[in-house]
Amino acid sequence: MFETPIANDTEKVSEAINPTNLLKAEIDQVAKVYNIIIDFFTNYSFQLIGALIIFILGYMFAGKISKFVLRLCQRHKLDVTLSQFLASTTKMLIVIMITIISLGKLGISVTPFVAAIGAISLGAGLALQGLLANYAAGFNIIIIRPFVVGDTISVQGVTGVVEEVLLAYTVLINEDDVRITIPNKHIVGEILHNSQHDSLLELKVGISYNHNPIEVSKLLEEAILSLGIVGENRKLQVGIDEFSDSAITIAIRLRTPTVNLYDTKYKAYAKIYSVLDEANITIPFPQRDVHIHQVDSV
Repeated sequence: MFETPIANDTEKVSEAINPTNLLKAEIDQVAKVYNIIIDFFTNYSFQLIGALIIFILGYMFAGKISKFVLRLCQRHKLDVTLSQFLASTTKMLIVIMITIISLGKLGISVTPFVAAIGAISLGAGLALQGLLANYAAGFNIIIIRPFVVGDTISVQGVTGVVEEVLLAYTVLINEDDVRITIPNKHIVGEILHNSQHDSLLELKVGISYNHNPIEVSKLLEEAILSLGIVGENRKLQVGIDEFSDSAITIAIRLRTPTVNLYDTKYKAYAKIYSVLDEANITIPFPQRDVHIHQVDSV
């Protein structure tokens, strides 16, 4: 009798699912992988060891060069943030170069990697435009140094003492110990007021027209100087500011340390009141004379 095609197919399927055949196929596959690994290490063992040695030595060299750059920047008294940035950037560039050399030692072409890095960098640059703008502005601030840590700056309607300058943002501290974080892109290109360690304090007081404003100005100048609140190497300005309706306004302008701005203001006004009271100088309240004219009826 002749075997039917269906019977032949059934026998082939049975042989294919035989556990012995499956185990043999897996062993053959493992053997092929093993032979590929052995051939790779046989042919490229020296290249692999050489590439590994080059990378390790290069990484150690990059670390030493980074420390040297950091010490060099510190020796020339560069900004701490700029020094760390230059040191880390130098190390990163050297490690990238060593990695390319190591891959070339293995015979691996780095062209596709370079193209991929370029594409990724372009995409990341488009996605992180704001962040990159902050870093670029921070680098500009560190290089140009329009202000340093400890200076008092006013920008974007905010005033405070510079506590820290980072690549992404700048931190200010006001008298209330509030930390104000300003992204650097909002500082570069804007109008910036830098008064170093001090802030301008303007005071005003009105005196009666019955008193000599010149003498009162001298009296107030001596009183303010006695408080010791005027910033170092700063001038105190006291003089007539305005002849108003009810009083002669005396203005006082001085530079005082920002960290005690409001405390200084309150002490100065207390001293002004005390001095004027002792000298019997009147601080008039607003007043207006009203004259009523009676019109005779016809």
